[in-house]
Amino acid sequence: MVKHQPLQQVYEKQLCLSFLTGIYGCRWKRYQRSHDDSSKWECAWFIILCSTFSLLLFWAYFWLEAHNDYNQFNWLLYNRSGEWKDGTVPILATTAVGFSYITFLMILALCHISLGQQLNLYWIHKVGVLAALITTVSGVVSIDDVWGDEWDIILISLQSTGPFLHIGALAAVTALGWLVAEHVVRAERTKFHMIVLLVYLSVLLALYMAPLAISSPCIMDKNSLKSRPDVIGRRGAPMLAPENTLMSFNKALQQGVSSLEADVTVSLDGVPFLMRDHTLKRTTDIAKVFPDRQHEDASLFNWTEIRSLNAGQWFLESDPFWTVGSLSGRDRNRIRNLTVCSLVEMLRLAARANRSALLFLRRPPPEHPHYKTWIMDTLWAVQRSGISQKRVTWTPDTDRGRVRGLQQTSLEKLSVEELRHRGISSLTLRYSQASKKDIQDFLANNMSVTVYPVNEPWLYSVLWCSGVSSVSSDTPQVLRKVPYPIWLMSPDKYCLVWITSDLVSIAIVIGIFIFQKWRMSGMQNYNPEQIMLSAVARRPSRDVNIMKEKLIFSEVSNGVTSTDEHLYPENGYDIGQYK
Repeated sequence: MVKHQPLQQVYEKQLCLSFLTGIYGCRWKRYQRSHDDSSKWECAWFIILCSTFSLLLFWAYFWLEAHNDYNQFNWLLYNRSGEWKDGTVPILATTAVGFSYITFLMILALCHISLGQQLNLYWIHKVGVLAALITTVSGVVSIDDVWGDEWDIILISLQSTGPFLHIGALAAVTALGWLVAEHVVRAERTKFHMIVLLVYLSVLLALYMAPLAISSPCIMDKNSLKSRPDVIGRRGAPMLAPENTLMSFNKALQQGVSSLEADVTVSLDGVPFLMRDHTLKRTTDIAKVFPDRQHEDASLFNWTEIRSLNAGQWFLESDPFWTVGSLSGRDRNRIRNLTVCSLVEMLRLAARANRSALLFLRRPPPEHPHYKTWIMDTLWAVQRSGISQKRVTWTPDTDRGRVRGLQQTSLEKLSVEELRHRGISSLTLRYSQASKKDIQDFLANNMSVTVYPVNEPWLYSVLWCSGVSSVSSDTPQVLRKVPYPIWLMSPDKYCLVWITSDLVSIAIVIGIFIFQKWRMSGMQNYNPEQIMLSAVARRPSRDVNIMKEKLIFSEVSNGVTSTDEHLYPENGYDIGQYK
């Protein structure tokens, strides 16, 4: 006589799966999960998630490389708002939070796909993804309006990071082959699966050929590397002391700079002094001494009034480079008592140190009494300082014929013929204007090239390999620690790395597809008796579990309500989770 008993339902703990589906789609219960195909709506949300991740990856990379120009960005914001603040802090904070959040969701989504779980992004996450996407798009549009020239840093940085990003991207796409193969090798292939396979292979082929488009000055023979570029202290060493002050230039000389760069304007009584801004508001305490005149042009003050202002306290209060905390107490006390520096003082310091000077001059406004004589006032200060005229480099294009004794440099990229016609022997260009080919052409015609601003070791290394003569930097203390390019690789060695990485990737991808095909064919060869006998396995595979689920449901639907112990063992399969 057959003894009837109810079908047992034993729940197997799946904590990891519960965590994945719970965090991603708020599906914490077993009966809420499903192996069915994801809906088109959820697939669309997955595409939006991938797009947001890609955009945030681009945005984060941009700000990582733009670190070279953070001070310039803050200065642009100051000129627009009139208030000095570090605008990069909120941008970096929101970018870090948003990128971490979206990356976490991407990992959860890929885990869902790998485990065959249905995608069902929770509505709160959908709001978060849209917020991240809209915020990032708004940021891109705003930066394009305020700081559009900075996009060039991306292409320039790829000269340094391109070979390494290529290997990283190749590894990531190769790893994605596991998911692609798992879906493509199924027996029930669809047109969609074939499209996915075609797209995947196209991306993989593009990555295999990507090095053909990668061009880096650092891919060269070591014997072709030129001597280390000289470093010019741009406004001194503005991270160690307030810009354009005597202490800042002294700090720069201590870091071994070859020249000092300064911004020069002329006071109301004809004294050339050093000031970057058009007003004295940011870098002095004029708001306390002359509160009614803080928005006036700096050149409309006489030298006595300018000299009475404190030029160091602002640096301690605003900490523009986040470096005040690393300064000694002695340096802080010296900074508190700094005053505005005159051109004569800076040139005398350069002469004593046997260094050169690069002068960026700003002409005073038309109502200024020295509007027409500002060049003669500057030349008179050069003569008074006692520095050799050959050590002073002149940048303005105005009245070059009157300053023949000084070194001439152009801030505009002109042809070699035009430079020679004007009597100019060097160029001072922004790094985005100086390609390797341009630099080589100018050097071949005995034209030295100085590039600014160069604050990061990677950019210094790229320009070093390009052959520049010198760089102008806000961070001479950082570049001093770069005795050799960060990386240098011969063309043959790079070609070997390229071919090897491609071959390894091809072998791994083929191996993945073969393994998945073998694995799936093995699952298709199971018969019901084998499935029931293997049900006692401690941790059955996902594919076998799905087959067991279908078998049990078919038995139940056929009216089976009793079982022998050998057919449905004590540790029977749970069917409650699939209702």
